[in-house]
Amino acid sequence: MSAPRLGARRAHGTIFPQVRPYNGSMTERERDALTVLNEEGPWGPGEDKTPGGRKGEPRNPWLQPPRRKPRGPKTEGGQPSLEELIRRGRDRFAGLPGGGRPIWGYALVAFVALWLISTSLHRIGPDDRGVITRFGRYAGILKPGLGVTFPAPVDVVTPINVEERRSFDVPASGGANLLLTRGQDLVNLTYTVNWSVRDPDLYLFNLPGAPEDLIRNAAQAAMREAVAAITLDQVTGVGQADLAARVTARTQDLLDRYHAGVLVQGVTIRQAALPDQLDGAVKAIADARSDAAANADKARNEASKKIADARAQTEIFDEVYDAYKASPQVIRSRMYYDTMEAILSKSSKVIVDAPNATVQVQPVAPRKQPQPQQGVGQ
Repeated sequence: MSAPRLGARRAHGTIFPQVRPYNGSMTERERDALTVLNEEGPWGPGEDKTPGGRKGEPRNPWLQPPRRKPRGPKTEGGQPSLEELIRRGRDRFAGLPGGGRPIWGYALVAFVALWLISTSLHRIGPDDRGVITRFGRYAGILKPGLGVTFPAPVDVVTPINVEERRSFDVPASGGANLLLTRGQDLVNLTYTVNWSVRDPDLYLFNLPGAPEDLIRNAAQAAMREAVAAITLDQVTGVGQADLAARVTARTQDLLDRYHAGVLVQGVTIRQAALPDQLDGAVKAIADARSDAAANADKARNEASKKIADARAQTEIFDEVYDAYKASPQVIRSRMYYDTMEAILSKSSKVIVDAPNATVQVQPVAPRKQPQPQQGVGQ
């Protein structure tokens, strides 16, 4: 067969000569090779289906190959299904160089390592103490610095400031705080309680909720007890320093009984005075007490005088009784005569009683009262 001339038109409009079909017999190996060339050739499988192409001829190598349709199931609207999206995401993020392990596995390992480090290492400040609870039970104290514990939720560390000076006022609302003194006087007493944490473990476990409420109640009870034992002058005068010291010690004793882990640093009295609305009543009470004291003194003096007179009469009676025991007849006659004399001296008649004689009753002339002398020349 002669070679085609340059520029000559081909029968089918292509630049390649027409290839006659092979009609000879092929072995099985040749058929497999031909199949591979047709399906995986440089221009892809199939016929030329581009515009202007002819059926049965190879595809034009100078045109872009048609886009392949996405594989996998689709929804009715033509969008990929949920399973297809999951498969694509897994294929996209699957594998790292050197082993083919999924990336989420490495992320999980990194997260666990970060969690172990963050929950096992604890930095405690210089003013804090870390209370360790293991499965909710007290396990120890972490001092300032870097501490290591078991990771959460096995160990949980709660930092508590033990150097902070805390305080609260009584009353909290800034109103009046009326207390009763030993002399039954009302006094308006306001004060401030200063405290801090001494034992963080006891403070954390034995003072749940609002720990300041227990400290406030203990301080108020101690103050009422101390004020009830002293007078109004001691509360409002020079006895305030002693009162504050007694309240501090008593409050600390009450909190220690509850194992509160709290240190009461002091009580400061801000005001101690009579209530304004009770000025008139307090003055009236003071006047009444003054009158009562004067009457009591007068009664005591009168009682002392009566007691002295009674004792004198008792001594006289004792003397007469001693004489009566020595000579009863003489004393009996003497007492009779004294009694009759006291009675008859007030009577205007005289009764004479003599043995073997007739009793005669003679009137006694009344005594004449002396007349005042008249002056000369009247």
